[in-house]
Amino acid sequence: IAVEAKDGQQVKNIGSDIIKLAKALGVSEKLLGRGSSINEFAENNEWDTLQEELEATQNEVKASMQSHADQDLVILVTLGGWIRGTQVVTSAIVQNYNEQSAKVLRQPALVHFMQSKINEISPELRNEPLVKDLSNELGKIEKLVSSPPGKTPDIEEVRKVNEAVGKMMQEIENKEAPK
Repeated sequence: IAVEAKDGQQVKNIGSDIIKLAKALGVSEKLLGRGSSINEFAENNEWDTLQEELEATQNEVKASMQSHADQDLVILVTLGGWIRGTQVVTSAIVQNYNEQSAKVLRQPALVHFMQSKINEISPELRNEPLVKDLSNELGKIEKLVSSPPGKTPDIEEVRKVNEAVGKMMQEIENKEAPK
């Protein structure tokens, strides 16, 4: 979403977050290199190339996780990426509101899809308090982005989505690691 908004600084921030998380997860050097090139493309305003690199990176990460037979992790990483991306985009829209940008948020089918993916997670993980909370918040966000066709979210609606995903990010960041 930050790429669509052509917000170079936010893309670089996300690229840095990806590199930090990748290192923490022990991801291959090849993927770390992709994170660096994402930052470079954003810096040089090479948006089409950046989009291709992001898609290739996402596919490579998913394939790597799926090859390790960890579908739950694939779902949770995808959800976390969507939450963070939505936080960045809604923040940018609130700071510089215009109707065209706000239209990007009207994606109830995408939120519904994320919710359906949570339902595919193993029952043990799905019953974790954090996953339950995120699932509940997704339901609220789906309502917030479900405006009638042709209606653009106003700045207050965008702010509410930003607050909701901000709350989700705080919950994720404050979760204690398992012992």
